[in-house]
Amino acid sequence: MKQIPLGHTGLSVSELCLGTMTWGSQNTESEGHEQIAMALDHGVNFLDTAEMYPVAPALPETVGHTEAIIGSWLAAKGGRDRMIIATKVSGAGSVAAEGAPISPERMRQAVDDSLRRLGTDYIDLYQMHWPNRGTYHFRKNWGFEPRSDKAAVEADMMAILEEAGRLRDAGKVRHFGLSNDSVWGAAGWLRMAEANNLPRMMTVQNEYSLLCRHFDTDWAEFAAMENMPLLGYSPLATGLLTGKYAGDVVPAGSRRERSAELGGRISPFVFEAVAGYLGIAKTHGLDPSQMALAFYRSRPFPCVPIIGATNLNQLKTALTSVNVTLSDEVLAEIDQAHRAWPAPF
Repeated sequence: MKQIPLGHTGLSVSELCLGTMTWGSQNTESEGHEQIAMALDHGVNFLDTAEMYPVAPALPETVGHTEAIIGSWLAAKGGRDRMIIATKVSGAGSVAAEGAPISPERMRQAVDDSLRRLGTDYIDLYQMHWPNRGTYHFRKNWGFEPRSDKAAVEADMMAILEEAGRLRDAGKVRHFGLSNDSVWGAAGWLRMAEANNLPRMMTVQNEYSLLCRHFDTDWAEFAAMENMPLLGYSPLATGLLTGKYAGDVVPAGSRRERSAELGGRISPFVFEAVAGYLGIAKTHGLDPSQMALAFYRSRPFPCVPIIGATNLNQLKTALTSVNVTLSDEVLAEIDQAHRAWPAPF
């Protein structure tokens, strides 16, 4: 698998990142270990997790279990120097934070807790799971009300950056990143970091798929100009783009069995859009999951899709998508479908 530069970090990562959020809920520890082994065999060196994982649902009693599964792999197999590990600190409302927003004290404790669970001395990429000021992600864009108390928001951001500097200087975190953030937020983080010689936010982890393309305008330009890669989560739209929910079904053992609306993605329009993309894949003899992941690699901005799976067959399909290149004809049909269904959820 091709290795690509991760923005300004100086790190090289695989063109796919292994997501882990089902480990400890839908997947057992041994299944998580099997996924790591398969991913490494295919050239993946990049893992993404979070202190609040597993999810679907996130529960107080399971907070940190996913990080612990990665840690038990490292304890048994070693090879920390072969992996780039990204994790996250949760924000206000999270079960991991007991409702508290991100603060210097919260970050400090959360970093130490993650290091202990992961069984490592350092985190390669530490991400703010969502901004304290609020976010339009998670289907909140339909009623988003931005804050306007700029001075208070920037003071809060500066306190987090200053703590990031202390964590970097202590050798506990190599690089920092954003998640579920906006272009205004990213620009502010970069401006304040540069002005105060504090850690730069290197990446952003936002949702992106054929069905969710908020990133394609202002964010795309920002990511390209500032070399801030998108680490795109839900590239298969929580399984919708695989076709397994086509016809509004709920397969046994699927994520939809645990979350009927798939986090607000089930809408009156979504299955019509899904059918359109499945039709393109069928016409051109493509696996729909691989088509969706290959679409990422055609994007005009730096990006790495975060793949997730609940079994090894799903994971292998995702891993081998790097061998698929979409033709101009397929890309043109995808563009037509996007114009027909620009925002299906």
